[in-house]
Amino acid sequence: MGSGLWTAAAVNLTEWIGLNTGLLLFIFGVVNAVTNQFLIRRFDGRRLIGELLYVMFFSYFVNIFTNLLNNVGVPNLPIVIRAILSCLGVVFFCVAISLYQRANIVMHPNDDTTNILRFMYLKGNSTAAQVIDFVPPIIIIIIAGIAIKAVYSVNVGTVFSFIFNGILIALSDKMIWPALKHNFAS
Repeated sequence: MGSGLWTAAAVNLTEWIGLNTGLLLFIFGVVNAVTNQFLIRRFDGRRLIGELLYVMFFSYFVNIFTNLLNNVGVPNLPIVIRAILSCLGVVFFCVAISLYQRANIVMHPNDDTTNILRFMYLKGNSTAAQVIDFVPPIIIIIIAGIAIKAVYSVNVGTVFSFIFNGILIALSDKMIWPALKHNFAS
């Protein structure tokens, strides 16, 4: 029923060029971690290493959980159940993003990008930051879709994610452990 835009971009590139989705998510993460160094206008080795380690484990676990969900039959569930699960997954990862962005110990490079954009460039606007961070994967999905004449992993969950990610993160900031304040360091 769709996935987050960065994952959907990786899935479409997998269909086009044949590289493993987890490997593509790792490559995206490395590019994004390096981009973040430019966005903060200085070299931060601790941030870079933390993001690279995070994305290394994240991309590996995406493959594990994809296989697990396939093996337990989630793709065979009724469409309404899959749509609900997909949107619920978005809600849960937005809550998680809110919590770990506020803690700011180590983050996925894409989430750090939204944090950097949000606090250094967009006066705290999480929704605008999320939308800007979604531009590259949307372009990748469009280009891959044109090349393969199909679009994969874009559906209800993807649209829900695009529309509500920033909003859900901002709401979570206010409603889920509101005493935890943003610990953003540029």
